Amino acid sequence: MKAVYDPRHQIHDPKFFLVRGVPTASTEQPERADRLLAGLQQCGVSVTEPCDFGAAPREAVHTPEYLSFLETAHEQWSALPGASEEIIPNIHPQRLSKVYPDHIVGRAGWHMADTACPIGKHTFTAACASANVALSAAQMVLDGEQSAYALCRPPGHHAFADMAGGFCFLNNAAISAQHLRQRFDRVAILDVDVHHGNGTQGIFYERSDVLTVSVHADPHQFYPFHWGHASERGTGDGAGCNLNLPLPLLSGDDEFLRTLEHAAGTIEAFKPGALVIALGLDASEDDPLKGLSVTTPGFRAMGKRIAEMNFPALHVQEGGYLSDALSSNLAAFLSGAMDVQSARA
Repeated sequence: MKAVYDPRHQIHDPKFFLVRGVPTASTEQPERADRLLAGLQQCGVSVTEPCDFGAAPREAVHTPEYLSFLETAHEQWSALPGASEEIIPNIHPQRLSKVYPDHIVGRAGWHMADTACPIGKHTFTAACASANVALSAAQMVLDGEQSAYALCRPPGHHAFADMAGGFCFLNNAAISAQHLRQRFDRVAILDVDVHHGNGTQGIFYERSDVLTVSVHADPHQFYPFHWGHASERGTGDGAGCNLNLPLPLLSGDDEFLRTLEHAAGTIEAFKPGALVIALGLDASEDDPLKGLSVTTPGFRAMGKRIAEMNFPALHVQEGGYLSDALSSNLAAFLSGAMDVQSARA
């Protein structure tokens, strides 16, 4: 397995995070990537830097208005008298109005689902670099690699076609899945992050060529709350092409792996040409967000079972926050996958 990484992620260093109404430090820190790199070293995966795929792959998934907003918003926000260093929206219209706002404060509320995605001076540059990491790893799969890993930061699976949220700005998994569609008639996305991949679901909700499956903590009690319920199955051409498998909070390895069997059966029946794994490691028992309680051996078993499906596989990094186990959890997951690949070779 090969990996792709871009050090420019470091220029995105969000400060603001709101927890139960209390401003605190963001858990989405640059140090996350350092620990993930250490995990790659533990399991012997080589790392390369990405190619620049330009704007077209982003434009294939995200709307022109949204991309323009991400690129220009910080400069416009900074021109406001007394503006904060980061963009923090103070109004969320929830699209109840159909009138697209002109003012930057209005557009911030329109394009930002929550306060967990503050936009700094370099956020757009880092997000584009992250998308190129995912695209470069996807290209490895297109070029014949059985699997590849994209160390994406910032993450992406909460980003809709025209809205940021939950630390995410560009949807790396969706962008890379769309890139894989150049060759494969069908692509599946399996999201194992502790949070439901609501942006990914939204992007493909009316499409039948991309199956979206998410195993996550029950949104009745956990972010993103308003999406991720089992009743959400897709609409129009996409009816039946979205599967949500919510888990009880703090459930551990056995519950996760049993549910993963259900997910695997659905994916195998779909018969995709390639599989994108939205690889959140925040289901860990050691993760500070405390949604589920998967152990390090559980992540190894997870990687092994996903690899046993035997599809060309792209692993796109999503969540997984600072803990002593973060490096080991990534190494365990990828090692489980590589063990299966080695046994086949």
